[in-house]
Amino acid sequence: TRTVAQVAKDAGTGVQGVHEIRVTLRKYEFTPRLLRVRKGEQVKLVMAAADHDHGFKLDDFNINQKIPNGTTVVVRFTANKAGTFQFRCSSVCGLGHRNMKGTLVVEE
Repeated sequence: TRTVAQVAKDAGTGVQGVHEIRVTLRKYEFTPRLLRVRKGEQVKLVMAAADHDHGFKLDDFNINQKIPNGTTVVVRFTANKAGTFQFRCSSVCGLGHRNMKGTLVVEE
């Protein structure tokens, strides 16, 4: 295992860790709706569907993951391109489904 000092030292030397973000999916929103990571980071999204079957579709990173109601699903990817990308729910969850969107910002 690594000490806190080793992790902090690595953070300053460009060694990338895993950026974990917990996301709740609920009609008709992602919480949080805005995800921020740095280019090159390994991203681990821990996503929980709170009230219905939902999905997470992030076309720019070829991700389309179903999240059944009452479950938590982990999605991992490398943020290998900078920019602003939209994600959305890919499982019809009711009348407000089309408005269930969020934004991923990958900073240089």
